[in-house]
Amino acid sequence: MIRTYSAGEVMIDQQRIYERAREIGKQITREFKGEEVLLVGILKGAILWLSDIIKHIDLDVYIDFMSVSSYGASTKSSGVVKIIKDLDVPIEDKNVIIVEDIVDSGITLAYLKKYLQGRGPKCLKICTLLDKPAGRRTEIEVDYIGFTIEDKFIVGYGLDYNQKYRNLPYISYLKSSDQ
Repeated sequence: MIRTYSAGEVMIDQQRIYERAREIGKQITREFKGEEVLLVGILKGAILWLSDIIKHIDLDVYIDFMSVSSYGASTKSSGVVKIIKDLDVPIEDKNVIIVEDIVDSGITLAYLKKYLQGRGPKCLKICTLLDKPAGRRTEIEVDYIGFTIEDKFIVGYGLDYNQKYRNLPYISYLKSSDQ
């Protein structure tokens, strides 16, 4: 039997995501009052979350993007981090917030944080839509967390499985045909 996948039930709806983005945007505004902030969106999954967050930051905000992968077409992280697209702007002496879709194993973000720290930012923080502590394989401090979730393979709201399900307007999980 060939295993197929589909999206499961709605775990977090669009309204809850938007409300949490507003709260985090206001928190960033308070913490960096009077300063500029560079949001670094991690492609492709973080694009929807970044677009919600940025609407609620009342500061001078700049954006750039990186593409980093450790999954490929699998449901498990390979543990090997690959930078596909690097930053276009220097980050030395800047307040940088990495905006990620999900923190799972922590391997990709730990690598990315160390990599960017070497470029001398004034401040380097992490903002994630989803935090999955059960999947951790390395310690990583996350400064802004949208939602903490259970140990499932998550899809929707920018998160994908093999490039599918990114366009769901909510957070769901991948369900196999034998479930």
